[in-house]
This record gives sequence, C-alpha cells and structure tokens, in this order.
Amino acid sequence: MNKQLIALLFTLCITLLTSQPLPAQLKQSDSPPVIPIGLDAYAMWDKLPQHRIGARAYMRSTYDRQGNNRYADASHFLYQHADDFNVSLDIAGSGVLYFKRTNHWHGSPWHYEVDGVDTIVKETATADPVNAKRKFRKTTFIPEKLFPNPLTWTWSTTKGANLMWVPLPFEKTFRFAYSRTFYGTGYYIYHLFEPGIEHISRPLQSWTKTPPTKDVLELINRSGTDIAPKGPSVQTIAKQAVRFQQNSWTTLTEISGPGNVRALKFTVPRDQAMDFGKARLRITWDNRWHASVDAPVELFFGAGLLHNDNGREYLVKGFPLSIRYTEDKVHLACYWPMPFFSNAKIEIQPRGELAELSADYEIRVDELTGPANHYTYFHATYSDHPKPLLGQDNTFLDTTKVEGGGDWSGNFVGMSWIFSRNGHLQTLEGDPRFFFDDSQTPQGWGTGTEEWGGGGDYWGGLNMTLPFAGHPIGKEKKHIKSDYDLINSAYRFLIADHFPFGKNAKINLEHGSVNETNEHYSGVVYWYGIDRPTLVLTDHFDACDEQVEIPEHDYNSPTAKKPYTLVSRYEWGPDHRGARMHFPAQEDQVRTMSGVSTFKMRLDSNNHGALLRRKFDYLYPNQKARVSARPAAGGEWQEVGIWYTAGSNTCVYSNPLSVGELGPAEHQIITSNRRWREEEFLLPARLTRGLDRIEIRIEHLPDERELFPGQPFPSESLWSEARYWLYSYKLPTL
Repeated sequence: MNKQLIALLFTLCITLLTSQPLPAQLKQSDSPPVIPIGLDAYAMWDKLPQHRIGARAYMRSTYDRQGNNRYADASHFLYQHADDFNVSLDIAGSGVLYFKRTNHWHGSPWHYEVDGVDTIVKETATADPVNAKRKFRKTTFIPEKLFPNPLTWTWSTTKGANLMWVPLPFEKTFRFAYSRTFYGTGYYIYHLFEPGIEHISRPLQSWTKTPPTKDVLELINRSGTDIAPKGPSVQTIAKQAVRFQQNSWTTLTEISGPGNVRALKFTVPRDQAMDFGKARLRITWDNRWHASVDAPVELFFGAGLLHNDNGREYLVKGFPLSIRYTEDKVHLACYWPMPFFSNAKIEIQPRGELAELSADYEIRVDELTGPANHYTYFHATYSDHPKPLLGQDNTFLDTTKVEGGGDWSGNFVGMSWIFSRNGHLQTLEGDPRFFFDDSQTPQGWGTGTEEWGGGGDYWGGLNMTLPFAGHPIGKEKKHIKSDYDLINSAYRFLIADHFPFGKNAKINLEHGSVNETNEHYSGVVYWYGIDRPTLVLTDHFDACDEQVEIPEHDYNSPTAKKPYTLVSRYEWGPDHRGARMHFPAQEDQVRTMSGVSTFKMRLDSNNHGALLRRKFDYLYPNQKARVSARPAAGGEWQEVGIWYTAGSNTCVYSNPLSVGELGPAEHQIITSNRRWREEEFLLPARLTRGLDRIEIRIEHLPDERELFPGQPFPSESLWSEARYWLYSYKLPTL
C-alpha cells in the first residue's frame, strides 16, 4: 500500500471519528448571508463569524515601493494630480473606506474625493503645523461632527497618529490625497463588493456627509465594559475561587450546542495576575481534532504581560477584549462571538511559577440561529518567533499549516503581539504584509508595525489603549523601571475593517525596517474560519501560450502584441541585503494590448459569483478596462464594471524634509524592481449563477494621466496580461 493511500485512509478515519452530525434545528442554506456594511458593520458586529461572499478587503499605503523604509515609508504617491493634490489611494468600484491613518496632522488638509465630489478634511493642528506640538494640547478632526470620537482619535491621544474609523461608502470611485507632502505617511483599509450586490444590510450609496449615528458611537464608547447579551435566552456558567494546579489542565466547562459563546471572563487576585497571564487557554469546538484557541492568557486578552506599574485602570480597554485593574483584582474579558454547533470545551493550564492559582470565571452562551453553513469558528492562533530569519517576514498565521491545514474560509479580525523583549522599539519599522487566497501580491501592506497598532513615533514611548488598537505594555530601554518594562506589545482589532478570505490567509509582520532585527516576537492572530473553501479555483490559463486559442479558452485579442519574457519580482519586501539575495526574480511570459481581449473560463454552476484574478506587468500605469460577460454559449454582452489598478512600479516621492511642514511639493521619480503584480475583479452572481462556462470581455480604457504635471509616466498606457485565474464562490456544506 503506497504512502498516499495510507495518508488518505488515515484522514478518512479521523474525519469519521471527529465528525458530528448537525443538530436538527440548524438548517443549511444555499443563499449567502447578509453582509453588514457601513455603520451596520459596527452595530451588527455579532455577524463577524459569518462568511462574506462577494466582498474583498484591501490595505494600501505610502510604503516604500523599493521594499525598504525610505524616510519611514512616507510620501510615496501614485501620482500628483497637482502640487496640492498628491494621490495615495485611487479606487474604482463600489465599496466602503473603513479606516485611514496618518502620522499626526502631516499632509493635511486631506482630500476625500467620493464619487468625484471632493471634501476637504483637516484637524486642529492643520492651521499651524509648524508650532502644533507646542500650541495644541488636544486636537480633533475638522469637521468634527462628521468625524467624531470614538471613531476618530488624534495624535494628542495616540502620541503620534491620526486614526479614522468612520465608514465612507462610494458607488464608483474613491480618491484620497494630501495637500501637503511633508511626512505624508498613511495606510487605508477598504472593502470592495461585487457589482450590484444585493445581500447587504443597506443599499450601498455614496457618502452623504451625515454624522455617524448615536447608537454606534455609544456602542463603541462602551469599550472596556460588558457588551455581551444578557437575558432569559442566555445561559450563564459562573464559578468563584476555582483553584488551578500548575501544569495541569482544568476543564472550565463543556457545553452542548448549538450555541454562541458571547462572554468569557476571569477575575484573579492582583498578586497572582502575572502568573495567571502565563496560563494556557484552550477552546475546542464540536469535538474537533485540534483546539481552535490555544494561546497564553495574557496575549489572548490583548497584552504581552499582565504588568501594571503605574496604577492604570486599563491595560486593554478594547472593544472585543479588555484587561481592567481594581484595587486588589484583575478582570479579563473577551466578547468575541464564538459559535459552535454541538459542543464547546474550554480549558486552562497554569504554566507560571506558582504551584496553585485561584480565579473566578464567567461564561455566557447565547442561542445560535440561522443557517449553520453561514457560520465559522473563532480561532486564536499562537506563534512564537525567538529567532527571526534575516530577510524573511515573521508569519503569525498561515491557514494552510494550522489545525490540519488545507483550505479555510473566513475573516481575519485582528492580532495581539510582542515585538520586543529588550525595549528596542526600532523593530517597529517593520511593515505588515497580508496575503489571501493564493495571491502573490499582498492585499495588505502597511507602513510599519506601530502604525498597525494605532500609533506613530513609537507612541511617544508611552502606553495607549483604544477600542481597536493600542500599546498596552512596555517602554523604551532608557525609561524602564524594571525588566518587565522591556517587554513591549501591541494589539489591533478589526471590526468593520476586517479581511474576508475564501481559501487561505497568511499574516506576516516584517521585523525591523528590512527584516534585519533579531528581536524575539510572539503573537496571537484572531480569525474566524471553517475548513471548507468559499473560493474554489475552477479555471486558469496562460494568456501567452500559443495553444490557448483552442476552444477550451478561446482567447482572442486582435491588438495584443507579441509576448515578451519578463524577469522581475513581486512586492515581498527587501529582496536583498548587500550581496545576500532574499528572494530571486521570477521569469514568465506577458503581453500587452490596447483594444479588446475575450476568453472563456469554467465555473462551478452552483456558484454565488466569481473572482477573476490576473497576473500582469505593473510597468504600465493606471491600467483600466471595462469588463463585460455573457454565457460561453453566446448571447448579449452585459457590462459588469471597471477593472482598475492605480499607479505603476514608478511613483513620485515628495517629502520636503529640508524645508519643513509648509515646503512645496517635490518631484522625485522612484522606480522599483517589482513589476509582477496580481489583482482581482468580482463577477456578480446575477451573471454567473447556473453557468458552467462564461465568456469575459476586457476592453482597455486608455489613461493619459501624468506622473506629475508636465511629466508623463515612463511607459505608455496599455493593458497587460500574463495569466488569468477564475475562482467560483461557493457556500460550504457542513
């Protein structure tokens, strides 16, 4: 018997042993769940465990296009429309901008151009940026009524960053631009939806410049308090003064389902808190082979250490997680919704120095309603990185390698991580990079690790806790009072600005500005997932293969030029350090066209829409095309929308350091050696449902935009195509 057959039989046995039939009251559906959008993403945050069919998330930024850290990843603009309109984000499609971060007031006044309508946004310090730190003690966004706290926070609280979580919906286009370019750093998270999407909580309409509703502001202002449901339908399991033995697993509860854990709370004596934080928390859903939560208590609840040396009430005053101190107690609370179908087992194991610990705990379980295959499990995946590898990101989550691996679908919703055990904050110069669903281009690339944690300028060396981001513990080495202060951690919770995925997710953090530090990292990634894909690869072809014109794909592009060989890289961070190569260039064939390409691809007929991905040469700027589709058997073309990738591997860098805040825009041309790129486009279910083959039409739309006024891009406007992949959206069957 060969090894593959043995492995297959073993997997089958494990599946049979661990599989649980769904309870009779839980049905399955062939309709996708409703996606909460806009402010509903907060008000209906209990829907985070549900799939997001037809929605994609992206994080773009002003990162150094050459993969290094040119003046802290600031002021790299896609293009300059004018010296006071420096564009760092340019989107086509229908979606919602959920988050924006800048360093202090730098770059303001900011342009928020929603569907062609420009709105100027400032903050208090915009009026006098040169004297801002001396002149202003508390600042706000302007107009404040449109950008109120707690959906916005400025540097006067964060000690370095201006943060905006106000949802800004757009129907066709969105641009974000800086009026000034001095230290114009920023990153932005937005969602795009399939054209004409119907399964959303409210119609997607262009931003109306109305203030966020009171109920959402009040909900977020309750961060740090008990926000979980109570009432007759909620089961409460509570015990006091429970004793836990060192290195022994204690089962807190086993609950029969279906249900939804909505609160998990511990209260421990303050003099035992440090040891309790070292305990391991383990949660197993539905008697699965692997625990889905397996992490140190301290990191699970959002801090790298339960150390409070200055009498703060909160280490973590987060929305889904909190750590609160009273006179002689420490209170830890988790409110992430955690659905299960048949069984939930919650365990804890002390691993500190004390032989015995004592704690009170409370667990509240709500009813689970709705179709079972709309839901995913909550996971908290722990990883430890004592010796980061030179030139390689630290990977905190790779769903192909956890809990048995394979395909997973769900939502990435945050992380808590230690980035230094030596008070070395410069490691924060490392960027976050996120990859989803086989893409070789990061769907998320930020400007640094403290920016990811809601800070700037290393949080001014201070601690900070906000509903969705914070730096709860740690100091710079020169400010420490004890060795405990050397341990620095941060957290980031993604509620409206989460990242859906349909096949796999890879969450990376760079260690240091060019992956060079040897700090000991560790962290917990929070995510929802089920080991079933919602994106299934159903077809792929090489647009440069001479055989592609056979009936299978029927590729036709009359204006396509002869394929050429490109040896280049994807955007994966620094590719070399001195003579040491971290990742080599890749060779493939690619071609350009200036007219129309048509081709046919296979679908799963029981689909709920599809995702089309393309590999191309990013040399050619602002690639834009009108996408249409029809059944492969023929019929009328139906226009779908505009497929657009802003910028190119050449950008304009403007950071007038020698002149200062009010210096005029500069025009430094920066070209990277990363020309390979992959981007994606959503095809709606109304055009794909029931089809097993579809024909797609790509009509190039020339874009004559300049890199900056008077300076064209180095290359002409063309559509580039090397390979296409088509993924069918599927609802999993449990």
